[in-house]
Amino acid sequence: MTPHLITKGAATSDDDGPSRDEVFTALSNRRRRNIIRYLKQHDGDDAKVRDIAEQLAAWENDLEIHEVTYKQRKRVYTALHQSHLPKLAEGEFIDYESDRGLVSLTEESKQLEVYLEVVEENEILWSEYYVGLATVCGLLAGAAWIGTVPFAGVSGYAYAMLFALLFGASGVVHRMITQQNRVG
Repeated sequence: MTPHLITKGAATSDDDGPSRDEVFTALSNRRRRNIIRYLKQHDGDDAKVRDIAEQLAAWENDLEIHEVTYKQRKRVYTALHQSHLPKLAEGEFIDYESDRGLVSLTEESKQLEVYLEVVEENEILWSEYYVGLATVCGLLAGAAWIGTVPFAGVSGYAYAMLFALLFGASGVVHRMITQQNRVG
């Protein structure tokens, strides 16, 4: 077997990076998402395949790393080496040096950020929240415009400041929650 570096895939649609299909294919498997998570937690530095396999086996079996058995680690290692790492390398999300057993994130992996955000089942989508907030602000402005008491007594500048504060605070909270919900 000749040592090789897997970095470029033939499946890219253009020079702007991977297509959405490639991103969704790469992220469609929990192990591949966990590889990205592991690498992100290690600042994208070179990681050994065996270390990744050990951590993934621990996560998958809800164990501490020192509790992972040889069989559990070997099962994950084999799947990583034969399937998951080549798939991520093909999409150019990682550099995978199979002969050295090293893996690192690429610049392309940054395009996965938007897709790695976790949304809880009963959580309102931020797009829905902002549409609702805009609707409420619009109704308040409309009530003030037509002279409805008590809304007519508030100046337009006060409403502008209130709306700016509401959207600004919402944006800050949105950013904080998005950072917390990112995988890795």
